[in-house]
Amino acid sequence: MTKTITSSQLLGEIGETAVRLRFLNMGFQFDGRSRLEAGVDGIAEVMDKGKPLARMIAVQVKATESSHYASEDEAGFSYLLRPADLAYWQGSNLPIIIVLYRKSDESYFWKEVGSDIKEEERRLQFDKMRDVLDPNAVDRLAALTVPKAGFGYYVPPIGGGEEALVNILPVKLPPEVFVSSTPHTPKRAAAILLDGDGARFDWVIKGGTFWSFSDPRETVCKDIVDLDQVEAIETSLLAFHEDHDEQNNFAFLLRKTFDHQVRNELRWSKDRKLFYVRAPAENTSRSFSYEASKKRASTEVVNVAESKTDKAKIEFVRHHAFIPRFERLYDQWYLVINPTYFFTTNGFIPHSYPAALLAGKKRLDNSASLRGQVVMWHRFLSQSEQDESNLFAKATTEPSLKFGQPPTVALATRVPEDVWGSQKKPPNAIDDAQELLFE
Repeated sequence: MTKTITSSQLLGEIGETAVRLRFLNMGFQFDGRSRLEAGVDGIAEVMDKGKPLARMIAVQVKATESSHYASEDEAGFSYLLRPADLAYWQGSNLPIIIVLYRKSDESYFWKEVGSDIKEEERRLQFDKMRDVLDPNAVDRLAALTVPKAGFGYYVPPIGGGEEALVNILPVKLPPEVFVSSTPHTPKRAAAILLDGDGARFDWVIKGGTFWSFSDPRETVCKDIVDLDQVEAIETSLLAFHEDHDEQNNFAFLLRKTFDHQVRNELRWSKDRKLFYVRAPAENTSRSFSYEASKKRASTEVVNVAESKTDKAKIEFVRHHAFIPRFERLYDQWYLVINPTYFFTTNGFIPHSYPAALLAGKKRLDNSASLRGQVVMWHRFLSQSEQDESNLFAKATTEPSLKFGQPPTVALATRVPEDVWGSQKKPPNAIDDAQELLFE
């Protein structure tokens, strides 16, 4: 009888060869096992710029032609480990990973097989963004070789550096601040303006003194100040005062000025202490186009989520939002932006249970999406062209805060994507509905 090689044998060889080539292209060594292997197809050795480090990872390759994995969708899938493989791996003195290779789309996914996996918990969950076997995974793979007990040892970052975007925007201040005495408390002054026409609140009253970047003699604020005492002084005299209380007062003035400046496009949530994008109408989405780092981009800053079972029903409305904080660093003021999301039932009424919605959305965010949000907010706050994509309603001659580009920092290594994921919490832990993403 003529000998034959089955298609499954060929596929297995193709898979092992493809994975070996993938590791080599990532800067790892990869040595295949003999035909006597029982559950480990090869050993990957961590290298630093071509220098072998004697840090080994056992690799099992599973290849398929074109079939879908279990429960596969756009986000991920699951993979059931064989009991025999699991029993074999649990005696290993090396970290073990399983690599799934699919020939039809040349996809490579990897996952560590921990020694603590129980037989009844042998289904691995793969994330299609985080668990790709590519150069972005090299530092996570190297980290597997650090001993779990004892003092461990250092594995140098080998994934190459990246440029980190800092979530702060330099603030260009108006040249003058108008100061005046006032007989009113802040509460009384607000009541007077609310009783009149065109109330505005881009001012601060502290200890009988009124501060504003706008001349109160030319606005409705003339009703709450002593007009003969109004004086324009250089902004730097107040902005860089050495007294800590005066700095806090100036930071509050910046927040009030900013609130007034964006009042037509952003809403302030007193409970959540954040700004979020206004919806144009009930249950209506809103997009914002802007120049991103390399090309023009567009994002839905107000997103209407329909029910998956009833298209006529709206589940919730998600608004892009950020938690603001004005901080002074040496001789420069910055707006610190912590991107997050705000949820309403129809674009206007706050959602009663936002914590689960927020947690679910954050699980999908990675460093690239957070970076994009910081860039988007900078473009939103600094865009001056009056075109159809500009969110600001119309130009104004009022003094306003202007924002520079967020600074960048060169990092020696890439930040592994998995550090952006949610940390494990006790079963009874409650998520903070508006946690800070950058602190």
